[in-house]
Amino acid sequence: MAHFTAARNGDVGWETAHAWASAMTRAPVLAHPDAAGLFHGAPAVSFALHTAGHPAYATALARLDAHIAVLVRTRLETAHARIDTGHQPRLREFDLIRGLTGLGAYLLHRHEDSGEALLKEVLTYLVRLAEPVKADGGVLPGWWTSDDTSGRPCPLGGHGNLGLAHGIAGPLALAATATRHGIVVPGQTGMLTRVSSWLDHWRQGPAEAPWWPQTLSRTEQTQDVVTWHGPGRPSWCYGTPGLVRAQQLAALALSDTTAQRRAEQALAACLDDEAQLCQLTDASLCHGWAGLLHTARTVAADAHPDTQLSARLTALHQRLGQHLHQNGAPEAAGLLEGTTGIRLTTAEALSGTARWDACLLLAG
Repeated sequence: MAHFTAARNGDVGWETAHAWASAMTRAPVLAHPDAAGLFHGAPAVSFALHTAGHPAYATALARLDAHIAVLVRTRLETAHARIDTGHQPRLREFDLIRGLTGLGAYLLHRHEDSGEALLKEVLTYLVRLAEPVKADGGVLPGWWTSDDTSGRPCPLGGHGNLGLAHGIAGPLALAATATRHGIVVPGQTGMLTRVSSWLDHWRQGPAEAPWWPQTLSRTEQTQDVVTWHGPGRPSWCYGTPGLVRAQQLAALALSDTTAQRRAEQALAACLDDEAQLCQLTDASLCHGWAGLLHTARTVAADAHPDTQLSARLTALHQRLGQHLHQNGAPEAAGLLEGTTGIRLTTAEALSGTARWDACLLLAG
């Protein structure tokens, strides 16, 4: 992805990008419904090629589109059948990294001008996912999962996941972004309101500096209590930054200025809280300084001027640079946890252009 972005920006020649495209597509590309997702297999390859924006990739993209359409429809059929039985979902059914939210993000990025019908089918599924369900004499959110955060079956009543990468903030951000692009299905506005209200309910701390738990246990949900003692790591995947971006996008989609400014103030307080910032221990995009910087940048771009978020970005960029100087870059070269994500984040800080972050559900 970094090579495609660099070529599009004129920083390297297209021959470099073409060499990487050839390497990606030299072997058969995985498109099995049980394994492929936005960050793995055919959707990941297609996302990268589409982000490059070069006409040379049109034929490959058309072929990949056909396989991805089958993949998405198969996943949707399985998900709707699961809902019909009343069983709880697995995280991998709906999350951004492995599930239908990620595939929906791909479809929105790939077909943002056409309002493609398959994306609307994904949104219709997300509307159903957000409907409350009866379980063991009580009521749970429809996204309450049967497994734990690692994907293993959970014998203690499952959990509610709030994060952007794996939890309900992902579907919220996708539905909100689609709404802002004019792509709406019946029930979508209600879904945005329901999920936003649920996140509001679980907001903790003082009004001027709120935070959210990363997950909820069945006991916490039933007793309406949070056992987390304070905000966790301020990351993109979990934590205040990613949650704020999802809530800001929803507020913008609903034209709710009060909710928008409330979310933005939460991020401003987070960025001013050294107790939260010191929990970052790496430079990565997923859960490190690069992710915090880029998430804050996208929130600031849409924020009300009163929050003064833009004024805080220079300091964040400096903190990322300091961390890299003192600790070095990660050994891996990946997007989420390696040097690619850091390179894209720092290049964005200089160029001011990005499309690659659509896979993070940050681009509004």
